[in-house]
Amino acid sequence: MATSEVDRTENEGFAARVLRTIASIPKSWKRFWRLVSLYLPKRLYARSLIIIITPMILLQSVVTLVFMERHWQTVTQRLSTAVTRDIAAIIDMIETYPEGDNYADVIRIAQERLRLKIDILPPDPLPPPGPRPFFSILDQILSAEITDQIDRPFWIDTVGDSDVVEVRIQLEDKVLRVFVRRSQAYASNTHIFIVWMVGTSLVLLMIAIPFLRNQIKPILQLAEAAESFGKGRPMPRNFRPRGAEEVRRAGFAFIQMRERIERQIEQRTAMLTGVSHDLRTILTRFKLQLALSGAKADTEALNQDVNDMQAMLEGYLSFARGEALEDPGRFDLTDYFEKLAEEAKLRKRTLSTSMTGVPDIHVRPNAFNRLLSNIVGNAFRYAKNVRVSATHTRGSLTMIIDDDGPGVPAESREDVFKPFMRLDAARNLDASGTGLGLSIARDIARSHGGDITLEDSPMGGLRVIVRVPA
Repeated sequence: MATSEVDRTENEGFAARVLRTIASIPKSWKRFWRLVSLYLPKRLYARSLIIIITPMILLQSVVTLVFMERHWQTVTQRLSTAVTRDIAAIIDMIETYPEGDNYADVIRIAQERLRLKIDILPPDPLPPPGPRPFFSILDQILSAEITDQIDRPFWIDTVGDSDVVEVRIQLEDKVLRVFVRRSQAYASNTHIFIVWMVGTSLVLLMIAIPFLRNQIKPILQLAEAAESFGKGRPMPRNFRPRGAEEVRRAGFAFIQMRERIERQIEQRTAMLTGVSHDLRTILTRFKLQLALSGAKADTEALNQDVNDMQAMLEGYLSFARGEALEDPGRFDLTDYFEKLAEEAKLRKRTLSTSMTGVPDIHVRPNAFNRLLSNIVGNAFRYAKNVRVSATHTRGSLTMIIDDDGPGVPAESREDVFKPFMRLDAARNLDASGTGLGLSIARDIARSHGGDITLEDSPMGGLRVIVRVPA
């Protein structure tokens, strides 16, 4: 009873180990693929080539191994067996029909009928065995055949690129030296098979690579069109859905999506235009009635409220409308820096600017001007010294605005980008603002395919980093 319980416990322990091993297989497999993915190429074209080339290499490797094992070794075995049989026959002739030291007939028969060149040497000791090659089917098979069929001391030389194999066999009172053509004992035409395999593989690759490139090109064009749309740029002129059916369907779906988004933007713009016109008309009537009312002391607060309402209305409409319908164009940073210098003089601020790279950038000019005006305007409002630097390289523009103002706490730097968010210590806008300055700026930057981040400035205030493709 105790023994059965022990056996049952051992069986349960074994089953648990088996289950744990099976359960660990998916995790090990996932780790393996994660490791492989680190070294795999990231582009679709390179991965597709791997998908084509890897099975081809595996198939050819298997075929080559099978051929080497079954064909090459079998043919070499049969050829070496035949050559060894001929040598054994010559030995039998020499020992059965001794002719003293004259074996001219045996030498003639071996050369004419068996295509073997033989010599009868004095009974000197055989040469010492040379180093055996690491991988030589001929040396292994021919040595085994001589041992099995002749069973006499022998010396064999198959090393080197010579077309002749030398075999020496120790007889009773003499040494038989035989020169055999390598092709008689060895399947030496195997390289033709490998050449054919490599040649056909190259032909297949020459056909597959252009075809694959032609199939991937529409995907790259679709990605370029989507990227241009994301940056607010017009669609490439030569873009149209091409390639395989799935790629064409994705292209048509993208075009339809773009058209729907553009219609929504147009409808929103038309609605906002109407709302803006109606509200401005009402505010204008308010101003006119206040102007005709006469008593300035009584209407001063009302005028201020109307002005605040108009400023808030302009801010809301600007944020909601954006600049998405504006076409991309040329924006000269040099001219913009000159305007900033004039504004700094008017505001009595100290401004320093620097530029690296080409000053001309390709953006939506009015939107980008608004982006910079919101950011630099905040810097002028809260700081005495402002530094603006721009770096334009490799299709990317990075602008850094530093100041010596109060800055923004690190925990609030994302909050200041939220619409209508106005923190007490933040520098989104002043008391008369709407809290939309940085929100509009980030919206414009992201519509260009870039972004805005905030950091601590070396000048002691806030650093604003603007990165956009340009």
